[in-house]
Amino acid sequence: MTEKILQFGTGRFLRAFADCLIDEANHSGHYDGKVVMIASTPSGRAQLFNKQNGRYTLWTRGHGSEGLVDELSTISSVNRVLSASTEWDEVLAIARNPSLQAILSNTTEIGLSLQKNDLYSTPKSFPARLCALLFARAEHFDYIVSKGMVILPCELVDNNGALLCNLVMEQAKRWNLGTRFMDWIQQSTLFCNTLVDRIVPGLPGKTELESAYSRLGYRDELLTVCEPYRLWAVQADQSLQEKLGFFKDVEGIVLTSDIAPYRTRKIGLLNGGHTLSVPVGLLAGCETVLESITHPKVSRFIEDLLRDDIGPVLPVAPETVSPYIDEVLQRWRNPYMHHRLIDITLQSTTKLRHRVVPTLLNYYEIHPDGPPPELITVGFAAWLRFMRGTSKLNGIVHNSLAGSRHPIVDDYAEQFYEWWPQDHNLIPGFVQDVFSSQDLWGTSLCDFPGFTEAVLDALHMILHHGIKSILRGTEVP
Repeated sequence: MTEKILQFGTGRFLRAFADCLIDEANHSGHYDGKVVMIASTPSGRAQLFNKQNGRYTLWTRGHGSEGLVDELSTISSVNRVLSASTEWDEVLAIARNPSLQAILSNTTEIGLSLQKNDLYSTPKSFPARLCALLFARAEHFDYIVSKGMVILPCELVDNNGALLCNLVMEQAKRWNLGTRFMDWIQQSTLFCNTLVDRIVPGLPGKTELESAYSRLGYRDELLTVCEPYRLWAVQADQSLQEKLGFFKDVEGIVLTSDIAPYRTRKIGLLNGGHTLSVPVGLLAGCETVLESITHPKVSRFIEDLLRDDIGPVLPVAPETVSPYIDEVLQRWRNPYMHHRLIDITLQSTTKLRHRVVPTLLNYYEIHPDGPPPELITVGFAAWLRFMRGTSKLNGIVHNSLAGSRHPIVDDYAEQFYEWWPQDHNLIPGFVQDVFSSQDLWGTSLCDFPGFTEAVLDALHMILHHGIKSILRGTEVP
């Protein structure tokens, strides 16, 4: 099949989300295109993909529409993998492919940003690389409008398509690529706002993994696990189905003029709920989402957090909230999912800003004088405790929680390592500094009445009496 899709990212999410969907469309006859993956750096994963001719195994497990699913399948939609850092000329050559239709990405929230002094010849940031690709395509096809692209960013950022378009245009200005190119982008290239939703955890334990290899009859280091549920909401009209056949007659695809309600529910409840409850679970000694959602105290905290603090303030149709929470809780109770809590802590500071601070703003619009949302404050206090680094190993800051040491993989880990005071008497000033930081939050959390004080009280209880003491009020009678 022809290479029709360029994908920035080789990680397990896109493998279990977009790439398997494209594979299904290829097998159903609705599509006939292959994916070229772009790795940001040289990696063993890229070598594995190319060694296996782009094939990998998808293990779908959990609650489906017709009961529990436990299915192993081979995905063959990927043609090859290139490295942006060492094979950039080959990447640019793909941009000149007349059959190319779409560009996908999943570079995390941090990936949707520009770098200072990025060079056209060796771009580093994702928006700069995309800008260079589009310019190469525009030049090669002499700015023919029909050779424009459909851009489908999968990062969990509000209006991700519009944001990425603005970043590409800004990079074009910095490189002085000219108004003709910028006009071509506006006339030919569709940057879609999207929302993606599928839980894609790490691999299960050794016993289960060996059982899967036995069922397969081979070992696959690219084996990817996912739940049956998926949602890809794209802000576009139905004509996109004709442009991209892999969107046609597929369960879980929603083409709509407004993805805001889907995004608000998902980001606020599923992602925001994860971000706030994960440090609580880690402090309670849990290692996975399943352990948290079945823990007698943490599970009650999670459910009350969703139903009492987050759900009621979301700006969506109220009747859609409770069914969505029921669905989220069922997905988290998936007996097959080994979704490690420590994996969800990746860039937790940035996740709080994008996934929880909007909920706080909504809450205080409805309750301008407080009281502060009790369970959200506990989540913030647990996060502060998680960010308390106690050691460094190979340059990575680690904390110590519930008798275990965990890496803090966060752009602000070093800052918090220096920031956290040794003297407990200095903690109020530390929290005040953290919550007033515009750099961290885009606003001052100290402006929310009673919020800083409530987090300080919760943090005091955690530090002196442990997380379980503060969860007593949420324990099932």
